[in-house]
Amino acid sequence: MADQSDVETALVAAAMAALYPQGLSGPSACGAPVRLYRGWPESAALDADLAAGYVNITVFPEASGERNTTRYLTLWSNPVPVTPTLTVSLSADSVTFAGTAGAGQIAGVLADGVTFVYPCVAGDGPANVAANLASQITASRPVQLANATITIPGVTRLIARTVATQGIFNQVRRQEQIFRVTGWCPSPALRDAAMIAIDSALAATYFLPLADGSVGRLRFRQSITLDRQENASLYRRDLLYSVEYPTLQTETLAALLFGTTTIGTVANASASFTD
Repeated sequence: MADQSDVETALVAAAMAALYPQGLSGPSACGAPVRLYRGWPESAALDADLAAGYVNITVFPEASGERNTTRYLTLWSNPVPVTPTLTVSLSADSVTFAGTAGAGQIAGVLADGVTFVYPCVAGDGPANVAANLASQITASRPVQLANATITIPGVTRLIARTVATQGIFNQVRRQEQIFRVTGWCPSPALRDAAMIAIDSALAATYFLPLADGSVGRLRFRQSITLDRQENASLYRRDLLYSVEYPTLQTETLAALLFGTTTIGTVANASASFTD
């Protein structure tokens, strides 16, 4: 779930993207090296950076705290279905796995009404998936294994599928908090260049992506310029932005490979189909 720390990290990332549009290997937008981090600067380290011509950009939450903005009923939501990266192809009596296996991928074979299922783990490959399924099948009938291909001689009905587990979420709370993005700069020109770049980027960002896949609503609140006489080498500007973001519960939705349907009759007889 998204936390205050996730919002701070996202704001640092947005400021970094604004100041280093070509990546950290390229020049900064303000023309000076920049340090970007969460929290408040330590005085001695900041003084050393300013003397060396470095700009410091910090992100810190306002002391006013959070405001509860919850207004929706809780409801489990299912995002866009996950497409499995492990694939399978089928011939008359053989199945062949390909693609990329790994945690969250599930492979299964249905042979003459009997199902065999293997949940993949990190580091699995198609050949390993086939080997694990073949070891299950061979306990009840003959099977041949060749790399990532399983052959079942004499099978009359053969189905093979792959699926991926799906994450679901429930929004249990929303909150709004103000964050202070501060530029600590060695000159007015660097302060202006750095903070204009950051403010332009944040102003154009309506929704801030967070680490858990949710987004926060980003709104400008205030800009404050501070040139204090007690430190002639420090030129500071604060950008205050509010972020409204959700607190989520997350769970894993079970993935269905094969289902069984039973059809009853008036004589209480029944027939079952697995597919």
